[in-house]
Formats: sequence, C-alpha cells, structure tokens
Amino acid sequence: MVRRRARTPAAPLPQRDGIDPVRLKLPADPDGAWPTVRDHLLARFAGAIGAGRVDAMLAGGRFVGTDGPVAGGEPYRAGAYLWFHRDFPPEPPVPFGIGIVHRDERILVVDKPHFLATMPRGSHVTETALARLRRDLGLERLQPAHRLDRLTAGLVLFVVRPEDRGAYQTLFRDRRVRKEYEAVAPYDPALRLPVTVRSRIVKERGVLAAREEPGEPNSESRIELIEHAGGLGRYRLLPATGRTHQLRVHMNRLGVPILNDPIYPVVAPEGPEDFTRPLQLLARTLEFTDPLSGSPVRFESRLRLSGLG
Repeated sequence: MVRRRARTPAAPLPQRDGIDPVRLKLPADPDGAWPTVRDHLLARFAGAIGAGRVDAMLAGGRFVGTDGPVAGGEPYRAGAYLWFHRDFPPEPPVPFGIGIVHRDERILVVDKPHFLATMPRGSHVTETALARLRRDLGLERLQPAHRLDRLTAGLVLFVVRPEDRGAYQTLFRDRRVRKEYEAVAPYDPALRLPVTVRSRIVKERGVLAAREEPGEPNSESRIELIEHAGGLGRYRLLPATGRTHQLRVHMNRLGVPILNDPIYPVVAPEGPEDFTRPLQLLARTLEFTDPLSGSPVRFESRLRLSGLG
C-alpha cells in the first residue's frame, strides 16, 4: 500500500510587500524540551532576535497556525505548521521602473532595470523585481523561471501560474533558450573578434568575484564586436552556458572589462551604489519554443545601454 504524503496547508497569512510568510513545520521533540509552542520558538529564535522580541510577536498575534494566531502557551505538537512574517530592514529604493515586454495568462516577460535583484536574496528582499511585480500587478503567485544578475538589466521571464513553472524552468536548465546580451566595453583593435571563450569558472559563496582556474571548462561564451567609437566598443555576447558572472569574467579575460563593472578587474570599495553608473550589460534577447503552446517565441528588450554614443 502506497501512503500518500499529507498536503501542506495553505498559508493563512497574505503576502506582505510581495513577500510570502515564512512557514514552519514543528519538528519532533524526543527529549520533551518544548512543553509549549513558546518554548520551541524561544529555542529557535531567541538567539537571533532576543526572547523579548519573540514574546512581543506572540503577544501581537504574529505567529499564526491553521486555527488562527497562537499565544505561545499551547501544548507543543510536532508536525504542526506555523506561519509568520519576518521584519525586514529598510532597503534603498532602486529608482528605475520595470518595463512590461509581454504578458499573457501563462508568462510575464519584463525589462528588469540595473541594480534590481530578480528575487529576494540576502539583503535585497522587498526591493526586488518579484516583490515589486507581485505588488504592482496583483499577481501573488508569480514566480521567476530564471534569474538575471542584479547589476545586469534586461529580459526576465516570470511564470504566472505555479503549475506551469517547471516547464519553463526546464527550458533554461536544459539550455533550450537562446540568450543574446549586449555590452559596452573598451575597444582594443588588437583583439581578434569574433571569438569563443571557454574556461572553468568557480564562484565561492560569500566571495564577490568569481575566478577562473585550470580544469575542464564549464563555461562558454561567443563574443562579437558590433561597432566601436571613441575608444569604446559595443559587443554582442552569446552565452552557451550560464555560470555566475560568466560574461563579465570572459570580457575581463579578453582585456576589455565591461564598462562600470564594480568587480572586474578590481573589486570596488563598499559604499552607497551610484545609480548614475550602471553596469553596461543588457540581456537583449530571449528566444525559445514555448513548452506549452509549442510555438516559437522571441522577445527583445526595449532598454538601451548608455555607454556608447
């Protein structure tokens, strides 16, 4: 007999600022260390936010179970679910809008501006494309099919219905999406283009810059020159793989780092972001066969880079 997995109950809390509530499934307590729900919450969170804050959240009805807010004195029950919203520190607003390139009942394709993260990560939570779009368009179930680096502008595809997300994510995972980028960088007349760059890129967690190292290549990019003027060139970049910072690393390797790159070739000192100096890298084109309709589609960014004429 096959036992069916119990369905996770729907969150009783709405989104806040486009962010879903945190869901907790209370773990087993073999030692009986948590007679009440409050005992577990203190053990879990007091070290991070303080016992006083946990008690204040309980008193304010911030922790909610399937039957409503919990006060904390309820008997601990392993397997029960709780939900709550985290408190996020204020984030500097990114002063650029998100352009809608295409919208239908299944997908949303947008022009993400420079400096805006695709989805919540690290210190960027409410000031992200996902949170903004959920709030502004009322699409609470919206999810990204892929990710575009925060400093890069251009096309990002979101999925409207959760049941369709896997089909579009698979396109990107299996490299069945043709991506074309554009960049502005120094012009070197001695650099012979077009060229295909292959290398092994390693990105360590917590380290800003990726690095190349000897070994089997795991990244590939084709670099073409479109035009040049005044010591700068406009380049077409065609990645065959999708390593973190791949195009920035490969352009730097060729001796023509992308204009206004704060990491390559030298990591800039920490400080407030200069919104007047965006990285001159743009996700220009997405092209693929729609996995649900079977039709070929092509999307073009409406943004323009400002570094070259």
